[in-house]
Amino acid sequence: MGDYARVIGELSTKVIGVDISDKWSQVCVLHESGEEEEFRIRTIPEDMEAFFSEYEGVRVVLEAGTHSPWVSEMLEGLGHEVIVADPAELALISKGKRKSDREDAKKLAHLGAVDPSLLSPIRHRGREARLDLSKVRLRSLLVQMRTQAMLHVRGVVKSFGLRVKGHSPEVFPRKVREELAGEAIVAAVEPALKTMEGLTEEIRKLDRWLEEEAPKKYPEVELLQQVDGVGPVVSLTYVLTLEDPRRFARSRSVGSYLGLVPRLHESGEQEGSRRLSKAGDEELRRVLIQAAHHVLGRWGKDSRLRRWGLALMERKGRKKAVAAVARKLAVILHRIWVTGAEWDPEHGVRARKAVPAEAK
Repeated sequence: MGDYARVIGELSTKVIGVDISDKWSQVCVLHESGEEEEFRIRTIPEDMEAFFSEYEGVRVVLEAGTHSPWVSEMLEGLGHEVIVADPAELALISKGKRKSDREDAKKLAHLGAVDPSLLSPIRHRGREARLDLSKVRLRSLLVQMRTQAMLHVRGVVKSFGLRVKGHSPEVFPRKVREELAGEAIVAAVEPALKTMEGLTEEIRKLDRWLEEEAPKKYPEVELLQQVDGVGPVVSLTYVLTLEDPRRFARSRSVGSYLGLVPRLHESGEQEGSRRLSKAGDEELRRVLIQAAHHVLGRWGKDSRLRRWGLALMERKGRKKAVAAVARKLAVILHRIWVTGAEWDPEHGVRARKAVPAEAK
């Protein structure tokens, strides 16, 4: 306790903890003397800016969440040092016995004063990257909605003793109308079929943007698509989520950053690994796992990575093999991005051959 009191007593500036909620945010101002002040402000840009403009160059600590991107952007614009804490790593707050907005704001302020590394700080993406990433994630949502609509139609049709052959979602509505022509059930599922057609049209618009416009803004995505299983969605999600590959000194660090490594458990004399840590960005982890399924599936092209994954699958099962291949993909893509290297299915990442001067 003495060391803690000494650290608080040696603060060179105020530290402000902010627990952001949808309508109101709780604020705890920890002064250099260790004295605390509490405030409650509305979670809107005008009130946030008015409050924090009263301070000059302080450290502000907040948890990552829905509002944290714009709040942190605004605070940095005001000249404050902003630390965005990873809530998944803050068991002291998420699992605390005393849980309230006031207590959370106070804990954020004190942790930010003692040792910011305890907060497992994260970095928000830039505004343009967030906008473009929202398009990729919107596509994922629309695909899920279309799948749910198709499953609904199949379920309704089966309940009447009828069946529809297996078709891709793009042609499914037309085939239902053709195969069940004259059946009263078609009218009952027509709204769902029209919804599917509308969703398909929106998905096609996003696909055109992914294939034609996105590579102009982010030329590195085409470099990453050398790897089998990595298409426009995976490559752009990867680029926009990491945003700056230089954040990682080693490519191997990306796998753990995305939660594709087992959670390590060490306690006393017992030591072992558990399930995936699932830290980092959930959407990028999901599309990398989808890419790994492709690599190991019937349509995957022969490669050293595929053979390694299939051998691992025989020993440890498909689930672990998919996770391991997804982790390798994360590392491979980072290496290609950083070095501009070529992907050789048989030898992995290889440096590009120099072009002779006379050939340029």
